[in-house]
Amino acid sequence: MKLFSTFVTAIFAALVWAVPATAVEPIATAALAQPGHVLLLRHAIAPGTGDPAGMRLGDCATQRNLDAAGRAQAQAIGAGLRQAGIGQARVFTSQWCRTRETAEILSFGPVVERPAELNSFFDERSAQPAATAALRAFLRSLPSDGGLVVLVTHQVNITALTGIVPASGEGVVLRLAPAGEFAVAGRLPPPRL
Repeated sequence: MKLFSTFVTAIFAALVWAVPATAVEPIATAALAQPGHVLLLRHAIAPGTGDPAGMRLGDCATQRNLDAAGRAQAQAIGAGLRQAGIGQARVFTSQWCRTRETAEILSFGPVVERPAELNSFFDERSAQPAATAALRAFLRSLPSDGGLVVLVTHQVNITALTGIVPASGEGVVLRLAPAGEFAVAGRLPPPRL
């Protein structure tokens, strides 16, 4: 029975995280269970680009939001992380409804907003330097020997910090260094649905 359970676990993990090798540089999700890692996660699938004119924070009806595929993707990300041995994480998000919903669906506990570091600057590119500096400062404040931190944010924020353009639901894994710096440890591909 244990052999069957191990086989089912391996198949599930392969199905959840499988993507073509040419698309990303996959890492072992087990590394995320080790101290000193941050998962910088782009929100799950929310059809479209940017937000409609007149978008207001706090009013989801005015924003681009997750659809059913996005909610399923967020659930699969949370399930895949738990399957990899991650039982808990500190989760932070931008104030956009699609990031908050992604963060909540991951189901790792309370979700805390970090607007200065994680809010999108897609429509206000002049805010990029301050937002990226705030995100770097927040990363420096995290202990390099602490548990997993998940930051749910937007493509522009991730690209400005790392140079990587993630797909919806894709994560960039950062390894924190004792001196307050970080290095990109790999990419966590979005689950196939």
